[in-house]
Amino acid sequence: MSRPWKIACGALAAGAVFVGGTAPANAAALSKFAPSWPWALPFIGLLLSIAAGPLLAPKIWYANYGKIAFIWSALTVTPLAALHGVPTALAALAHAILGEYLSFIVMLTALYVVAGGIRVSGTLRGTPLVNTAILAFGTVIASIVGTTGAAMILIRPLLRANAARLHNAHVVIFFIFLAANIGGALSPLGNPPLFVGFLNGIDFFWTAVHLWRQTALTAALVLAAFVAIDIWYYRQDRRVTVVGEKPPDDPIRVHGLINLLLIALIVAAILVSALWRPGVAFDIYGTTLELQDIVRDVVLVALAAASLVFTPEEHRERNGFTWEPILEVAMLFAGIFICIVPVTAMLHAGRAGPFSWALALMTDDAGEPRNAAYFWLAGALSAVLDNAPTYLAFLELAGGDAVRLMSDLAPTLTAISMGAVYMGALTYIGNAPNFMIYAIAMERGVKMPSFFGFVMWSGAVLLPVFAVVTYVFLIGPPL
Repeated sequence: MSRPWKIACGALAAGAVFVGGTAPANAAALSKFAPSWPWALPFIGLLLSIAAGPLLAPKIWYANYGKIAFIWSALTVTPLAALHGVPTALAALAHAILGEYLSFIVMLTALYVVAGGIRVSGTLRGTPLVNTAILAFGTVIASIVGTTGAAMILIRPLLRANAARLHNAHVVIFFIFLAANIGGALSPLGNPPLFVGFLNGIDFFWTAVHLWRQTALTAALVLAAFVAIDIWYYRQDRRVTVVGEKPPDDPIRVHGLINLLLIALIVAAILVSALWRPGVAFDIYGTTLELQDIVRDVVLVALAAASLVFTPEEHRERNGFTWEPILEVAMLFAGIFICIVPVTAMLHAGRAGPFSWALALMTDDAGEPRNAAYFWLAGALSAVLDNAPTYLAFLELAGGDAVRLMSDLAPTLTAISMGAVYMGALTYIGNAPNFMIYAIAMERGVKMPSFFGFVMWSGAVLLPVFAVVTYVFLIGPPL
């Protein structure tokens, strides 16, 4: 049996357990689950595995990362079942997989498949001007086609353009910063945490109205840093060999245009799911699945299937399209969403939980939110906990009322959104598209830095930019 079929059968088996199980739902017991720090150990173990595995034992890691994620997930769920009962463990698993992970991975997969059918052909030269144009274009379209869509459309042309460069890893790193994170700050389609906010009542266009200035400044500063660094590396390369000087052999063409229509339909499906409220819902072990969300996810799967059917296979072959990057993301992020359950519960415990010290930093003596603290804490945790569930936890810490967050607490929601989206770029696991870009670049032979090497790059480039954004928009004089 092939690997995709094994995964599909496993998913069906899990679905049968959830739907056909006879244990009573125990959502009330799950809501009272108040874990202490030791419950975070499986998540920390998974995080360290993701960071150290490819560096210390790459062959073992890439052959077994799915099994490793499963082991850490089992070490989260099994003690929960033993100490709090099987129904509570099933409720936690249902909430993590059906309530949060399923829609998340369906949207990512749909964008990955559809965008993977768009092929940009022609000869590009990896000059600083061309690279800057590609990164800027990816940043602009990320909120329209999603960071996953922007990444899948542009990463392969970017890699081809820079194949002759002696130093090209930095181009991929900045592409992750801009196209896979910062550029997706203006719509729920753009970045997974904003999609989670949209699912929880935040208006579709709210972020575009409230974050465009912050996003423009952040992107401009990061792009300026890239220009300086790329020019320096380009000059270093030219001292060894002539790069980027061949005249283009082929004009730039875009193939697989039907996929642009399918991306538009993905956007339409997401918008319709927000407007259509039939009032029909299904309860599975305490997790409520609304009909419009189920229909949306089914439509996204159908659109991905349509892309596979109607796109000529040669487009994906020439793109070097493989299922491995999305499978890696699917497996590792399934583990992350499960292992993060106790950590999220710690955040939900508020001042009575282990994160009470952090919450104290986020409110002043009068009980008013410190928005700069929300920005940095939501961002720092998003970088290591995955930004989608962390964003949701901070929404609830700020009150959880979407209407009030979009009005009276708009500055706080802005800070949370900025932190979750922008600082997802600080690590490979902060945002799912980061991992896909990294995997594709590694497949193409780019010598990408290790997890810790990437953190050094992101810290040196992004932290000063975030400090400027903090002063200009959060603590400085009102603009």
